[in-house]
Amino acid sequence: MQKEAGHFWYSSWFDSPYYHILYRDRDNKEAENFMDHLTTFLKLPKKSEILDLACGKGRHSVYLNKLGYRVVGADLSAASILHAKQFENESLQFIEHDMSLSFQKKFDAIFNLFTSFGYFEDEEDNLRTLKAIKAGLKDNGCAVIDFLNSGNVIKNLVPNETKVIDDITFHIEKYLEDDHFIKNINFTHGGKEYDFTEKVRALTLKDFLRYFGRTGIMLKHCFGDYQLNDYNEVSSERLILIFN
Repeated sequence: MQKEAGHFWYSSWFDSPYYHILYRDRDNKEAENFMDHLTTFLKLPKKSEILDLACGKGRHSVYLNKLGYRVVGADLSAASILHAKQFENESLQFIEHDMSLSFQKKFDAIFNLFTSFGYFEDEEDNLRTLKAIKAGLKDNGCAVIDFLNSGNVIKNLVPNETKVIDDITFHIEKYLEDDHFIKNINFTHGGKEYDFTEKVRALTLKDFLRYFGRTGIMLKHCFGDYQLNDYNEVSSERLILIFN
């Protein structure tokens, strides 16, 4: 068996073609609708500078650029950035970047979307990421973290499921362990067996408020879905935090 998980599981899994195969059915229309709601709520003028932090292959970045914003998409995955660079233009740039490190320039807004936080084993790395986000904001700038809602995930957790995509049968196991959501993904392709792991902290609003208190961040708004409805710790689909 080819074991692909490790201490930095996200380095291999997010850079793997199988990650993008498994999640290819992400709803782009939903993502675009979220960006419409979010930029309208934030009253971001056209040509504002936005950092899409942990941008993946750039689906949010590309749409934000179409809305008239100057966008930098940043991600640790070299493969994702290589793919995204085909969309670059004068006002859209993609770069490899570790989100726990500060940027040289400052932005009107920094977006961290689709549960792209809470991967680090060391809690100090999560704090460093928040400090880097805060340091990357212009005066009166704002940041957004779009995270899963742990209460809802726990309530609706499906322990085992199977997905067949491109003739690959993905066996997926999910569970909560030591305050982390674990997802084990096993499959065979090309005569090889693969075993990947996703691991994200089961952070709650209370956890984020504790982080914010330690990093000098002020929570401005909290929403529970991509239509920006009120947050409920049990029933909301998402935990969307707007802060500076």
